[in-house]
Amino acid sequence: MSDFQDPIHHSSVGTPRWVGLAVGILGGISLVSLGLGWSAINSAKSAEQATQSTIKQANDTLNQRLAKSDEINQQLQSDLKVVTDKLKITQGQLKKARAEAVAANQDTTQKLTALDTGLRTELATKAATDDLKNVDTKVVGVRTDLDTTREDLKMARSEMGTLIARNHDEIDQLRRLGERDYIEFTIAGKNKPQKVGNLTVELKGVNEKRGQFSVAMTAEDRRLEKKNRSMNEPIFFYLSGTKIPEELVVNKVGKDTVSGYVSVPKANSQPQASASSSGK
Repeated sequence: MSDFQDPIHHSSVGTPRWVGLAVGILGGISLVSLGLGWSAINSAKSAEQATQSTIKQANDTLNQRLAKSDEINQQLQSDLKVVTDKLKITQGQLKKARAEAVAANQDTTQKLTALDTGLRTELATKAATDDLKNVDTKVVGVRTDLDTTREDLKMARSEMGTLIARNHDEIDQLRRLGERDYIEFTIAGKNKPQKVGNLTVELKGVNEKRGQFSVAMTAEDRRLEKKNRSMNEPIFFYLSGTKIPEELVVNKVGKDTVSGYVSVPKANSQPQASASSSGK
């Protein structure tokens, strides 16, 4: 054995530094993850609580609305019952009224039929008696009333005895008497001849304040002029072969205008050809 041996060298192998760093980093990451997880859990709990609170409020609101709807529904059902009850009463009254109307109509029809039969019998009986004389008496009475009505007409009379109409209504009253024909006219403007019945009338002048007028009349080729005549003052003239005069009456005057009528007796509807005419 040799006295000289190789020296023995003792050495220790150290832990690498990056391992420590990695462990530190992993630890930090773990801490961060734990923080984030805890924060997420808290957020989830808060959201859950908020959701539960919202759901509770919605349920409370819904319950209140349902309670209100039930109350309204009960009120509507009560009103509907009242209306239904009233409708039943109304329908009953309507049926009763219809039945009464039908009965009344039948009763009225029967009464009218009986009345018609009675009247026919009574008229047939009276026709065979002296009631016809009463009819003649009534006719005479109507004629008398008509004559009285003629006398009661509050119209002025001309010197020839004819009634003088002062307006259209009174002209209609005279027409209904049936004794003369009445031709109404309006002449607007001077010196404009206008045909009125069997006359040609020409306005010559108007004094509106005094209610006077002047006209020229032509009948059967003979011309007559009447000056300063008053309203409702008749102007008489005769046609050939007639004995009853016709008359012209002006019952309204205005500025260069007059209105009135020509009155023609029924007997003068076909005058003869000979000329004879005069006026006042």
